[in-house]
Amino acid sequence: MSAQATLSQNPRLREIGDAYARLSRNRSLYTLLLIVVCAVIIVGGFMVADEANSGSFWGGLSNFFDYPADIITGTYAAGWGWFAIVWGYMPFLVETINIAILSTILGFALGALLSFVASRNLVRNRVLVFCMRRIMDICRAFPELVIALVLVLSLGPTPLAAVIAVAFHTIGALAKLFSEVNENADMKPVDGLKSVGATWGQQMRFGVLPQVLPNFLSYGLLRLEINVRASAILGFVGAGGLGAELKKVVDWNYAADISAIIVLLVAAVIGIDYLSGWARRALIGKTGTI
Repeated sequence: MSAQATLSQNPRLREIGDAYARLSRNRSLYTLLLIVVCAVIIVGGFMVADEANSGSFWGGLSNFFDYPADIITGTYAAGWGWFAIVWGYMPFLVETINIAILSTILGFALGALLSFVASRNLVRNRVLVFCMRRIMDICRAFPELVIALVLVLSLGPTPLAAVIAVAFHTIGALAKLFSEVNENADMKPVDGLKSVGATWGQQMRFGVLPQVLPNFLSYGLLRLEINVRASAILGFVGAGGLGAELKKVVDWNYAADISAIIVLLVAAVIGIDYLSGWARRALIGKTGTI
């Protein structure tokens, strides 16, 4: 009570309190307006979609669960033989994981090299940094699916197209993250090495890399999880792996095979998530140092 009395008696505190209350009312009003605008956009979008589909949009919603129900029914009908179907797709899962691992290693190595040249605190030549950053932008600009589609047309339906596509995008994504880590590094070790005549490469190797390597590895393991999913998707354009098999069985509506591949993909992502978490803790530890 005494604190409230002090607030009400002090003009400056009362003014701050009134301003805070006014800001809170405005924020609530803006939030309500935003919700109304979003609701109008969503309803308008549904109406446009309904007209574009000649009124079948809402009618199709009632059949939304028919396809999942068909997959579950087909899987149940396969009985114990479903596990043999799952085992039969294991080689394609291994191929998908191999694509992800190889592309991640290539993207990690080239992205790390590119990040040192693209860091403003490590390179004085602003033109060079600008050019390296634009190269990173180009690598990230094209989705893996588009790159793989072009490479499949050039190289044919081969996993090599998936490796190049995923690695190309990984270089840009990891180089961007790595360069931001580099720019937050402590420059005192670099200045010390520079004062005794160390070359630029020696400054990066012994002054910067020990500081940034834990974050590099953490980002690299996270990217591996992403690349497993990307490698599976690229199979839809003929780049091999489990995605190519999924496209075939979806086209032929083999329900038991579809569920087997989906279960394998989910299990692989969960397994890699746990494995990468364990690797991060083993390599980096709780202190974040190697």
